[in-house]
Amino acid sequence: MDSLRSTEFAAETIYLNTASYGLGPARSAAAVREALDGWSRGDLSSFDPAVTASREAFARIAGVPSERVAVGSAVSVHVGLIASGLPEGAEVLVAEGDFSSLVNPFAVRRDLKPRAVPLERVAEEIRPGTALVAVSSVQSADGRVADLAAIRAAAAAHGTRTLVDVTQSLGWLPLDAGEFDYVVCGAFKWLMCPRGASFLAVGEPAAAELTPVFAGWLAGEVPEMSCYGPIAELASSARRFDLSPAHLSYVGAAPSLALVEEIGVETIGAHDLALADRFRSGLAELGHEPISGGSPIVAIAGLGHLAPALSREGIQLAARAGNLRAAFHLYNSAADVDRLLEVIASALRA
Repeated sequence: MDSLRSTEFAAETIYLNTASYGLGPARSAAAVREALDGWSRGDLSSFDPAVTASREAFARIAGVPSERVAVGSAVSVHVGLIASGLPEGAEVLVAEGDFSSLVNPFAVRRDLKPRAVPLERVAEEIRPGTALVAVSSVQSADGRVADLAAIRAAAAAHGTRTLVDVTQSLGWLPLDAGEFDYVVCGAFKWLMCPRGASFLAVGEPAAAELTPVFAGWLAGEVPEMSCYGPIAELASSARRFDLSPAHLSYVGAAPSLALVEEIGVETIGAHDLALADRFRSGLAELGHEPISGGSPIVAIAGLGHLAPALSREGIQLAARAGNLRAAFHLYNSAADVDRLLEVIASALRA
């Protein structure tokens, strides 16, 4: 990882805030600069190939055929599409305090019945009549990991559709998206893509029930023949759920996703988790217990007020829900962890 950090990343601080926004690799920034130069010259040749390459790379990382993947610009829009297809009165089970982009599209539909329960009880709270269970694989505020196997089994037993937001896990945690009806991902965090690239993986049975209400001309089976009037034939693949892509975001996304594939999700995950465990051990020596384990996101309750002091020392992390939150990724090192612990200890003494 040392050589990778020197060739692909150039952070001028200790950057521990991937749970908010991942750093862009040098190769991705170079691709965007080249595309910008081409744009000014009228050369748009990199745009559409980048969308195709990104879709295919995401599909491989998520473990599904590319025909089952739609592209978009934000998780909330993908979730809004799913929410629009639910019948009046449908119960949607969510985790308490889950990220608003996943929860709010159901809440604003006044004819649905969202029901929030503690994350640890999601599986056992699925019941006959629960139309959809929607949960983040990893919680943004504190890094808790959902028991997706238990949720999947309970949902299958009750005929409940499943929606999993993998924004905070894909890139370090292996995934078989085909095990769920819907998987959504904002790629600008652990996949290190520019904001504006997001993905929706749809299982075939669920796709048959979903109306592509946001379909534009690019969602046609032959886009060039779908520019005017109602689209005569929507794409037979999940591309019928595509939103018109923000091309420059996908120009940057394609090299970032390629880097994740080159290194391997398992290798990245092992690196990230080792750093998080080192941090947890150091916190224990300082007398502080993190909220949870099992992910690269480490949150310490009640210490969110330390974030400004850490920032002044050149350490970028976040305060979320009163927690001090650090997020470790492939551009971080053991030295970063040790420096973070040193500054926290100093701040606590002060």
